[in-house]
Amino acid sequence: MNENNNNKRNKGGRTPKGDPSIHRHVFRLTDAENAQLLSLFEASRMPNKAKFIISLLFNKEMKSVKIDKGKIDFYMRLTSFHSQFRLVGVNYNQIVKLLYRHFSEKKAAAFLYKLEKQTAEMAVLCQKIIQITEEFEEKYLKK
Repeated sequence: MNENNNNKRNKGGRTPKGDPSIHRHVFRLTDAENAQLLSLFEASRMPNKAKFIISLLFNKEMKSVKIDKGKIDFYMRLTSFHSQFRLVGVNYNQIVKLLYRHFSEKKAAAFLYKLEKQTAEMAVLCQKIIQITEEFEEKYLKK
């Protein structure tokens, strides 16, 4: 009875795999081939080189994502510019309220006329921003 209890006892450690990888293959690459392999490996974002090479050998599905820092930077700046543009709109509303509160209607109308010209220029600028954003999305984001 003592022998049965000893066989069931957990001795610790990791549980053995059902199908362990025991076969090993070695191959050599030139410097150019190695550089190409490493760049593909980095682009794949796989956890280790062995899994990457196995996926290449057996044509398993492998996703490679290329991230262009320039495009990301441009998109982030465009986004921040858009938020600043919205803040200008908030300030615009505050200025109009202050003009009517602190000036006569005639003076406020004169200032608003100048502000209206600037607003028309900003509207043209906003249309250009939208056009640039759409072009950027068509060229780079929808591939």
